[in-house]
Amino acid sequence: MELNNLTVKNFVEAVAGGDPVPGGGSVSALCAALSAALGKMVAGLTIGKKKYADVQDAMLMVGEKLAPASSLMLKAVDLDSEAYEQVFNAYKLPKDTDTEKEFRADSIQTALRHAATVPFSVAKLVSTFLPDLVEVAEKGNQNAITDAYVAALCARTAVLGAGANVRINLTSIKDEAFVDEMKKELAIIEQKAEETERKVSDLLKKAVG
Repeated sequence: MELNNLTVKNFVEAVAGGDPVPGGGSVSALCAALSAALGKMVAGLTIGKKKYADVQDAMLMVGEKLAPASSLMLKAVDLDSEAYEQVFNAYKLPKDTDTEKEFRADSIQTALRHAATVPFSVAKLVSTFLPDLVEVAEKGNQNAITDAYVAALCARTAVLGAGANVRINLTSIKDEAFVDEMKKELAIIEQKAEETERKVSDLLKKAVG
């Protein structure tokens, strides 16, 4: 199933369906795509406004950065579901002989690493544009401050959701160095996402009084 080709209605129905995919990982990736898209929108609503003439170049740069980020996250919506399928298929491999058992075990570990890497890449990409969300909230069109706020909320949701999916896969991965390094990086990203949400929330409070 190519999730990116579904309508919003059909995607929501697919999530609500009886299959495990698309699930939380794909939804987290979609939140990341929406976060970048909203950030780009706020930048776009700022460009060309005389009131914000001094931040035109900054907003142009933000828009140029967030457009490809949103596209990449849309691709991750499908990649996450595909990663789940790989794990599911690996567990279904035969295990009657020692050779089959060894191949199955190796296949499971490979699939689990991939299933952890996909949502980790979502969280990591979101971390690269978190400062941009703060910038559009602070310097961008203040009529769209609530949109910047929702972008920050979506970003943190994406990071937390992706992080949960990373961790559930890490519990079954035997490579301790791989697990420890990913957990360490993930904790840093989650902290940055929390700080971003707090900063944008504070800016929103100042704007609305």
